[in-house]
Amino acid sequence: MKILMLTPYLPYPPSSGGQVRSYNLIKNISKKHEITLFSLVKSDEEKKYIPELEKFCQKVEVFKRPDKPFTLKNIFKTGFGLYPLLVVRNWSSLEKEAVSRELATGSYQLIHAETFYIMPHIPKTSVPILLVDQTIEFQVYQHVANTSKFWLLRPLLYYDVLKIRFWETRFWQKAAKVVAVSESDKKKMLKLVPSLSVEVVPNGVGEDLINLWPKRKKSGKPVVFFQGNFSWLQNTEAAKYLIDKVFPLIKTKIGDVSCLVAGQGAREKIGFLARGDIEIRDIANSDIEGVKKAYQEASVFLAPIFGPGGTRLKILGAMASGLPVVTTAIGIEGIDANNGQEVLVRNKPEEMADAVVSLLKDQILFKRITKAARQLIEKNYSWPKIADKLDKIYQEVGNYGKKG
Repeated sequence: MKILMLTPYLPYPPSSGGQVRSYNLIKNISKKHEITLFSLVKSDEEKKYIPELEKFCQKVEVFKRPDKPFTLKNIFKTGFGLYPLLVVRNWSSLEKEAVSRELATGSYQLIHAETFYIMPHIPKTSVPILLVDQTIEFQVYQHVANTSKFWLLRPLLYYDVLKIRFWETRFWQKAAKVVAVSESDKKKMLKLVPSLSVEVVPNGVGEDLINLWPKRKKSGKPVVFFQGNFSWLQNTEAAKYLIDKVFPLIKTKIGDVSCLVAGQGAREKIGFLARGDIEIRDIANSDIEGVKKAYQEASVFLAPIFGPGGTRLKILGAMASGLPVVTTAIGIEGIDANNGQEVLVRNKPEEMADAVVSLLKDQILFKRITKAARQLIEKNYSWPKIADKLDKIYQEVGNYGKKG
């Protein structure tokens, strides 16, 4: 099947959650389908990664979007236009023209749109559209508005959230089928649009972290670890919560313990939290080895996440690499793991600290949780199996287009 795929980022290097997902699906889906990839980039520097994607795609084209969201041009367009900032900042008129030309000459059977905010680039067409929403975006930005310290800006933020919700649900209905990454997201979508045709294609774990399992060695000083892209509010919130509210409680029970918080933009966003046994480490977008090194150094993965947002690949990665996970009910949402079996779910600082201490002191509990988590990953969250699910949906939507 000939597929035109649109992504709001270049899917390589696989550093952020969205990039990990798109890259691994492309790598596996390309064995059965011919993919043309159109992606947005922030800078020309990213073009050096195109050859890696050309190994799996028939053609790759990139289009510039603003590096920063809050430019005067973007703010003006958002304030006086119909679209929310999320759409405005991910817009390229050149991509819109290129998509129209490609569809006019390419004989495509399917358009795969990754995220709803890439949809305005697609003209009116008879080619069926599969829209993948990795998270329900308006709920994420609702959380941003609710927790904003700048209360004078909240009315503007809430207005933008309303626009995100309007366009997100509208574009869902324009697609032949929508894909969610979890059953919980699917239920939320159907509650918003009961007539929607929705399937679930979950997130997974790449071979880089899966292969850490046999190499993991017990370290001397235990390390409590959290990783993420700190451009996202949920990750900065989680890191501050871990350092300010949970880690001090862990220290009172295990004195010789350290904390590592690592990821993209870590120093810029939360570098001021570094002190004593708390390390804040930057990991560049392209530094896959740096991500593996951080996971390998760690003893327990602690993710006190309270903001909504799809499924967390960081948690799946920890489970795959042999790290026991302590997280919140929101953090584990969308992952088919059970409290006390593959993960420890706790929602209060004292409970989280006690769970981490138990894992560090009780090797029977540690081994039982990590073994069960790894088995879950192998059963449900390997990319080849996930790609098979996506392939079946491609076949269904593509055949629907032929009938139409």
